[in-house]
Amino acid sequence: MHKNVKSLSKLLISYHTPLATIFLMLFFIVISVYVIFLGSNIYGSPSSNQEWKNSFNLDDCKLSPNGSNSYFILEPGYQLVLEGQEDGAQIQLKITVLNETKIVNGTEARVVEEVETEDGEIVEISKNWFVVCKPVNDIFYLGEEVDIYEDGKIVNHEGAWEAGVNDATLGMVMPGNAAIGQKYYQEFAPKVAEDRAEIVGMDKVIDTPAGKFEKVLETEETNALKPDEKESKFYAPGVGLIQEETLKLVRYANATSN
Repeated sequence: MHKNVKSLSKLLISYHTPLATIFLMLFFIVISVYVIFLGSNIYGSPSSNQEWKNSFNLDDCKLSPNGSNSYFILEPGYQLVLEGQEDGAQIQLKITVLNETKIVNGTEARVVEEVETEDGEIVEISKNWFVVCKPVNDIFYLGEEVDIYEDGKIVNHEGAWEAGVNDATLGMVMPGNAAIGQKYYQEFAPKVAEDRAEIVGMDKVIDTPAGKFEKVLETEETNALKPDEKESKFYAPGVGLIQEETLKLVRYANATSN
């Protein structure tokens, strides 16, 4: 404790009055709050101070429709299948890296198809567009086509967006050098799609029907348009997405070998 603070406390203690006691108590409460506040600003978690990143410097990137990083594989034929129960229904999510590309905002992007079924009936098919920033291997998301189904018929395209259209810009889906506390927009289409992710763990152990995975990365995803919504996703090194809420990986393979 500082010399002057010690002197002040001794002086106050020498006066055995209720007022002096109250003043002394208030003095130390103020000092304690200040120390806690100062410590939180110096040692606080990255997520408490870091802003959501929604713009990215691509000047040094060589953008490619092919590639991967530790947690996201963008090679044609790669496939993930996740299954689980939601509200009493059996859900399956099949993610396939297609052998096709699409020009989005002047960039050739890889097409990744997601097919979601509920009790065997298709509820959504989306075609998502990704690129790899080499050599750092950040994976960027340029938009998606979405078909929502009811009773076997397309009823809307909710959530569809495209970088370069209506002020939409690309988002990051997985950084090449992932670290706890990184916060970034995955989709940035104002008032249409504003999903974002924060990396909150990198040493999880997750059991799935496809196996047990270690050193798993965990993201907490939120939506700027729906602040009350939150979900967790888990990515295994060399595999990719292995769990999304109640859905868990049941198999993964090169789709051309099936």
